[in-house]
Amino acid sequence: MTEPIRALIVDDEPVARASIRALVADDPQIVVVGECADGRSALHAIRDQVPHLLFLDVQMPEMDGFTMLRQLDGSALPVIVFTTAYDRYALRAFDVHALDYLLKPFDDDRFRQSLERAKEQVRRGRLGAIRQQLRDLLDESDHPPASRDRYLKRLVIKAGGRMTVLAVRDIDWIEAEGDYLRVYAGRGRHVLHEALRSLERQLDPARFVRIHRSTIVNAERIKELQPYSRGEYVAILQDGTRLKVSRNRRATLESALGGRL
Repeated sequence: MTEPIRALIVDDEPVARASIRALVADDPQIVVVGECADGRSALHAIRDQVPHLLFLDVQMPEMDGFTMLRQLDGSALPVIVFTTAYDRYALRAFDVHALDYLLKPFDDDRFRQSLERAKEQVRRGRLGAIRQQLRDLLDESDHPPASRDRYLKRLVIKAGGRMTVLAVRDIDWIEAEGDYLRVYAGRGRHVLHEALRSLERQLDPARFVRIHRSTIVNAERIKELQPYSRGEYVAILQDGTRLKVSRNRRATLESALGGRL
């Protein structure tokens, strides 16, 4: 492909759009044909400008990135680089091995790596395969399979510019702390930018149980339950960790353990 690669930047944060524009400014192969702050204006820009490459934020008001893409005809899809502050969207892209993604805040080196990969995809004319994989990804989010396959198998966690892939089965328990989660797995401690309620919906409820407003536990790690006070219990894990079980979460834990407390 000899013509310049036409890029469109879609993000509701002006600082994020400016950052991406600055990072591509020195690349002679890239021409930024527009910037959009929301999904609706992006739809018009994609149809009018026909970009080869799209830097797309996932979380936007009114219409998120996935919803916006569903409004496009398959033949209109450019190469997509997702930009998001949430690991769960990065994991979707990681699982299908089709799309690149940038977890905010990303550094210059990570961005350049992503840009080179996207440019190579455009040059090789692999858009047909990418479009099909993207459609598969969108279909999966709309129609998850009615089995345990629908639940997360891995978490992708960013720390210090590195990506850690953590098998969900290895998680012992999860604790909410503000806008972040602390994920405990063996001797490992990981921080995830995610809401507890959102992650809970993605975990297998037969294994992971919400036992407190700020705590989810892997039921397979529970070694013992001890009465605490007024109908509350303390769950003791195999490694000795003690976690409080609130009264209104007892029934859920009972069901997961297959008996009554």
